[in-house]
Amino acid sequence: MADPSNQEVARLLTEIADMLEIKGESVFKIRAYRKAAQTIAGLPEALSALLERGELTTVPGVGTSIAAKVEELLQTGRIAYHEQLLGEFAPGLVTLLRIPEVGPKTALLLYQELGIADMESLEQAAREQKLRGIKGLGAKTEENILRGIERVRSRSGRLPLAIAHPHALQFVEALRASAPVDRTELAGSLRRLRDTIGDIDILVTSEHPAAVMAAVPGLSLVREVVASGPTKTSVITNQQVEVDVRVVEPGSFGAALQYFTGSKEHNVKLREMAVKRGLKLSEYGVFDAHTGARLGGATEEQMYAAMGMPLIPPEIRENTGEIELAAQGKVPPLVALDDIKGDLHVHTDWSDGRGSLEAMADAARRQGYRYLAICDHSISRAIANGLSVQRLAEQGQEIARLNQRYGDFRLLAGVEVDIKRDGSLDYPDQVLAGLDLVVASVHSAFNIPEAAMTERILTAMQHPCVDIIGHPTGRIIGQREPYAVDMERLLAEAARLGVAMEINAFPDRLDLKDTHARRAQELGVTLAIDTDAHHPDHLGLMYYGVGTARRGWVAPGSVINALPLPELLARLHRNRHGRPG
Repeated sequence: MADPSNQEVARLLTEIADMLEIKGESVFKIRAYRKAAQTIAGLPEALSALLERGELTTVPGVGTSIAAKVEELLQTGRIAYHEQLLGEFAPGLVTLLRIPEVGPKTALLLYQELGIADMESLEQAAREQKLRGIKGLGAKTEENILRGIERVRSRSGRLPLAIAHPHALQFVEALRASAPVDRTELAGSLRRLRDTIGDIDILVTSEHPAAVMAAVPGLSLVREVVASGPTKTSVITNQQVEVDVRVVEPGSFGAALQYFTGSKEHNVKLREMAVKRGLKLSEYGVFDAHTGARLGGATEEQMYAAMGMPLIPPEIRENTGEIELAAQGKVPPLVALDDIKGDLHVHTDWSDGRGSLEAMADAARRQGYRYLAICDHSISRAIANGLSVQRLAEQGQEIARLNQRYGDFRLLAGVEVDIKRDGSLDYPDQVLAGLDLVVASVHSAFNIPEAAMTERILTAMQHPCVDIIGHPTGRIIGQREPYAVDMERLLAEAARLGVAMEINAFPDRLDLKDTHARRAQELGVTLAIDTDAHHPDHLGLMYYGVGTARRGWVAPGSVINALPLPELLARLHRNRHGRPG
């Protein structure tokens, strides 16, 4: 049996937290499971490796009780406590929590009042308008729940990038350890860094294709073999993901990588152009359509060069104008990881983070960053241990003390301040004015009408101390839909004021999403690519934020945290003191 992945462990711990909340257990106990799940989901190292070294309890937020349950899962494939909790509820009740509009309290209420314990029963009750008879629920609730059920069903079969990418890397690692492969590359929508993934495509080269194909079914991650042939094997993993492994000749590897990366629309357009040029493109190479002579295929560069184009980055291969620009030699410059000079939104153990100020700073310095903005939660976020004015001041003093130790690195004293329902902020103006940087975010009242939500965020954006709007649509992929907001108005005002809009790199957010990021780029909006890290290891999630920015055609010059520190500080100062009225 394969070791459960970190994501699977996190999922089960989250389910335990959900069931404890349904039962009305202690908020502190519930919070402990949720924090442990969040930390584990972002760990770069497999929990099984930590278990072997006896280091499970060194993971922040994983105490002896939770560590024992994690160890039980890793060793037996189950958690008895999880199964005990499941046994206390009607089968299927917990599945209601997959619907973004149904929280633990609502799920319990639906069960107690109407005996609803599965999605089908809930859908029928909502369509028959039975929910509005329950105190606190109404016609709007029924409408939201039906829409939520449709969204759950529409995304079934697709995995959030947060789950698919680590799982794919784990599969590749296992394949390299078990089969005589030379080169391996991810393809498909995963290589394009879509926010959700259908299946996983892996291309390999090998001098022994048969040995590779023979090895794939025996990998510990594999649950079922779908099909197997001399150069392609399809399997279902223990996370219910289909993985296709193809062995490709080295001379055709670039052609195959281009073909299987897609998108379908990009490839169709490219091949239409090839026909007009007397060429034939396929997964085996580029050929003269008349003579059949092979013109290339070992690299992707050869494939695009045959069309008179430079290499088009995988992230923008969606047939949304990239081919036409490439034909003119005008592939847009895209931001890259190396462009990022620092992270402007991270949390510490002063609020709900799992690393100290010093630990977060050390992790940032290992990333090669020149600065890091500490943005713990503000006072209204009591569930996240939000900072009082006094604690915020004390944190600022500690940041100043640490900065005396650093030569080429700077901690910035910031905050992630809550945007209240009326658009006001969670601290007095004089408190915000004393900080280096302010990220303003919505953390409550997600279901207000679009016009009200838009005005709420616009009001916050117009505050002279607000530098960045955090995770601007509030979505959590696979769990919570974005709130209704007029993004066009927000982006236009952000461009006018010079306020940065965040691309939150946490892979279950990726907010702004790619299409919004592209529109921001078109309007001249400044963007901040931040991780929203709650643990030192989360700083590595910047990869996903940069990938989303690249999908949005974002250039390095549009990213505020691609600026060197002196220019960043000058920009922040100018925004606060020279902002349009």
